[in-house]
Amino acid sequence: MKMKPMGDHLLLKRKQDETKTKSGIIISANESEYGYAEVIAVGPGIFTQTGDRISMTCKIGDTVLTPTRLLSGKNGNEVTFEDERYILVRESEIVMVSTK
Repeated sequence: MKMKPMGDHLLLKRKQDETKTKSGIIISANESEYGYAEVIAVGPGIFTQTGDRISMTCKIGDTVLTPTRLLSGKNGNEVTFEDERYILVRESEIVMVSTK
C-alpha cells in the first residue's frame, strides 16, 4: 500500500542512534535531545490565505534531525504500515536537514 502525507506532513523512519564514534569512543547510553530520521514520504505543501502554495523543503531520502520527543511515537504520531513503524511530523518540527 502506498501512502502520501497531506499538507506539510512528513513520514519518517527513525534511524538507530550510534553507540560508538568512528574513532571507537563509546557514547553514553543517555538519550540525547535530538534524533535522526530518514524521510520516507513528503506531503505536497500548504497553501497561504492568498492561495499560494508553500512547497516542501525536505525530500524523500533526506536525513533530518528532530526532537526525540517526536521520534518516540508517544505523541500519537506513530503509524504502522506493513509491519513497519513510522513517525508522522510537520515539516516545521524538523530542526535540520543533512546536505551531504
